[in-house]
Amino acid sequence: QVQLAESGGGLVHAGGSLRLSCAASGRSFSTYSIMGWFRQAPGKEREFVAAIEWSGDSTYYADAVKGRFSISRDAAKNTVYLQMNSLKPEDTAAYYCTARKAAWFSRSLATRIYGYDEWGQGTQVTVSS
Repeated sequence: QVQLAESGGGLVHAGGSLRLSCAASGRSFSTYSIMGWFRQAPGKEREFVAAIEWSGDSTYYADAVKGRFSISRDAAKNTVYLQMNSLKPEDTAAYYCTARKAAWFSRSLATRIYGYDEWGQGTQVTVSS
């Protein structure tokens, strides 16, 4: 069992920045090779935002956030971060941290919601115009 706890959400004006954190815990966490962030706005489906390979530095981003968001991890703290800059009102959503196991790291595998086994409770990000 793995527990994921997000923090760092809040209300920010357009153009501002936020950094989300996701702390992972649990004995089996070492078996999870991909960490990701998804988001869900009211009335919309949950969508991919960013993913990182836990053992390396490879990352993938959704086109909507590329160049503005950055995903990173601190292995010593079992924590994944999502730095969000130049925020826009359309970034408003609940942001979820997630983890999955995989034998390799590819864009098609990292970006689809199917296969992610563990989810955090979510943290709300609201961007005002």
